[in-house]
Amino acid sequence: MGPKVIIHGGAGSALHDQGGLAAVRQELHAIVDQIYQRAKGGHRAVDCVVYGCQLLEDAPRFNAGYGSVLQSDGQVRMSAALMDGQIQRLSGVINVSRVAHPIDLAAHLQGAEDRVLSDVGSMELARELALPLFDPITDLRLREWMQERANHFQRAMAGVVAEPDPQARRGTIGVVVRDRDGRLAVGTSTGGKGLERIGRVSDAATPAGTYATPQAAVSCTGIGEDIIDECFAARVVIRISDGMAPETALAKSFAEATANQRDFGAIGLTQGGDILWGKTSDVLLAAYHTGETLGDTLDQPHGTQMGRIAA
Repeated sequence: MGPKVIIHGGAGSALHDQGGLAAVRQELHAIVDQIYQRAKGGHRAVDCVVYGCQLLEDAPRFNAGYGSVLQSDGQVRMSAALMDGQIQRLSGVINVSRVAHPIDLAAHLQGAEDRVLSDVGSMELARELALPLFDPITDLRLREWMQERANHFQRAMAGVVAEPDPQARRGTIGVVVRDRDGRLAVGTSTGGKGLERIGRVSDAATPAGTYATPQAAVSCTGIGEDIIDECFAARVVIRISDGMAPETALAKSFAEATANQRDFGAIGLTQGGDILWGKTSDVLLAAYHTGETLGDTLDQPHGTQMGRIAA
């Protein structure tokens, strides 16, 4: 079996117009194809995930890396995690500033004894690695924050997809890869909710939002607190790893999340090559490569929806 790839760029309310939808689709398809080509060339799943996260962190449309949302004090603080399912190892950084690719720090920590660092430790690591300083704030995100400041921060969070008139959408970026040898890896990166209290910790660098075993891997996007309360990524992955059918594990987990009125989406892959996604939010900005065709979830109806492409 060849490699499989699925990525996400956020979840939440519907995009404003079809023009915005078309632009998001084009960008997601281009990125997922680049990741797939690297996996097809024989690169390991974990390396493909890092590469994919870098591409998405470089895309200012999405809320990670360059283009991240601003917190309540007008600063960007980003979080990212990487998990190698083959060795079942999670590494990550929380609330790091002034770096281009938070996923690079998470990748470096795969080989460290202390594998999840908070803000001070993350920045110290960036200095040790001599990473160049980088300002991730775009003009659009800055204007978004200034408008909210003028309105006395009435909105609870910022927009995930950068648009001239953003709605409240939640998100992160995420990449899940099954390489041609059947190894799984997952990465998640985020600028947070935006406008949040200083020091708030997202789900991204926790097993709730990013989790993998040799049998399955899942990345989440949406309201981080809801994802943490469900411990969603780990819940789905463990159920599949314990022998539950992938579609059953996904359906059961989303039924529980819906009953608890959660707001998020998730993507995943199994070792057997099943491509998985689901959401309780209106939209999930995800795209996938089956090895034969490109597809996405952008036209899925509102409300709870789940999808599976069997191997």
